[in-house]
Amino acid sequence: MGGTEAARRGGLIGSISTTYHKILLNPSYKYLLLLLGAPVNLVVFLFYLVQRRKDDYTAAENRIRSAMLSSGYLEALQAEIAQQQKRKHEFFNQKISEQQLQQEVERIAQARFKEELRDRTTKELLLNNKKRLTMADTFDRLIANPLFFIISLIPGLLMYILIFLYRSPYLKYIVERLAMTILVIFGVAVLVFTILYLSPFNPAANILGETATPEQIAAFNKMHGLDQGYLTQLWNNIKGIAYFDLGKSFSGNEDITNSIARKFPITLTLTVISLIIAIAIALPIGIISATRPNSFFDYAFMFVALIGLSIPNFWQGLILILNFSIKLQWLPATFNPENWLSIVMPVIVLGTGLTASVARMTRSSTLEVIHEDYMITARAKGLGKQTILMKHAVRNAIIPIITVIGLQFGGMMGGSAVTEKVFNISGIGSYIVDKQFIPDIPAIMGGVVYTAITISLVNVIIDILYAFFDPRIRSKMKQY
Repeated sequence: MGGTEAARRGGLIGSISTTYHKILLNPSYKYLLLLLGAPVNLVVFLFYLVQRRKDDYTAAENRIRSAMLSSGYLEALQAEIAQQQKRKHEFFNQKISEQQLQQEVERIAQARFKEELRDRTTKELLLNNKKRLTMADTFDRLIANPLFFIISLIPGLLMYILIFLYRSPYLKYIVERLAMTILVIFGVAVLVFTILYLSPFNPAANILGETATPEQIAAFNKMHGLDQGYLTQLWNNIKGIAYFDLGKSFSGNEDITNSIARKFPITLTLTVISLIIAIAIALPIGIISATRPNSFFDYAFMFVALIGLSIPNFWQGLILILNFSIKLQWLPATFNPENWLSIVMPVIVLGTGLTASVARMTRSSTLEVIHEDYMITARAKGLGKQTILMKHAVRNAIIPIITVIGLQFGGMMGGSAVTEKVFNISGIGSYIVDKQFIPDIPAIMGGVVYTAITISLVNVIIDILYAFFDPRIRSKMKQY
């Protein structure tokens, strides 16, 4: 049992050492590793400086230097360079003192001597199958000592967490995407606030009216922090988003976080239902069209999809209301959370574009792969038509389809405001539009940034699905 424990511990140390080597060779992670494990790396660096004086490279370098000096290599080199420099100055008709010439010769000779010494030392190490000691080698030697590993755990905790994340390609892939998402969200927050800050709208004048006195406007700005500088307001808004505390809205004195918490789920639910139904309809249509190209079904489905892409959402919503609510009275014209029929028309309007896009992309992607050589090989092996289609064709065609779904999801979330306005839905889209004309900066920032967070997280899931469906991406992740 003790041997097993020792083996397990040795495997862990070996894995840490190997990953440490890999990270130091990766320019993107190298400095992050050195920074996160600064106390441990400082100790390793000091040991490295000490041990480097005794390594094979230094010993070979000293030996070769002595041999070169004793053979008169440096004096011969200086004489050769002195002749070259004299001829050069005579050719260019340059006057130079003897002292300046000697300094020039000494500088060039030392540089060439060091270069020759380095080349000879490197060749000798290669011939003897040896290499120069590196910082990673020093870390290997130190981490092999259990006492060093235990002592370095606390000061190097962040570094070991980074090593743990790096050694797992999938985990590293996910963490990288999440880190990128945080940067994107921060960029969105800065951009949105800057646009609102520079906009010509004056919240105080818009809310208090034209009859407001300068004192009243000044008091309004002071109450909402609008009299502070750009960076202070930006920091307050970003902090409010991070802590889910956006304060009170400029108009109505309502709690912004609670308002967004009430309205956001409605938009998200509407978008997700539209997305699921669109995928459920579009994938079979695209696959059928691809397996029966230039047939009646193919032409009919693609014609309907083209119509779906061409019709503006707001006009489609109005037509549906006129026909199914006012004329036929089958469905309610406005959204009511207690009546599930009221969500039918908004889902149709919001999902039509996605259905058409996914159906067309499914057809084109599947058509590309069903003529590949591996599909012919699969048929030659006697595999069933259904197996070939689902296991080899659709799976290899799914990457661009997933990409379209991810992009369209962002478009649906961002474009839901039009649908919400048409069907009188109290969602986040219509909330942002209502606040835009004040402009109510914290409310707009909260609505936009929380929507951006949702879209970014969906895109992270899309990126993970890439690796799940495509073995080529998984292979690249392991090599990276």
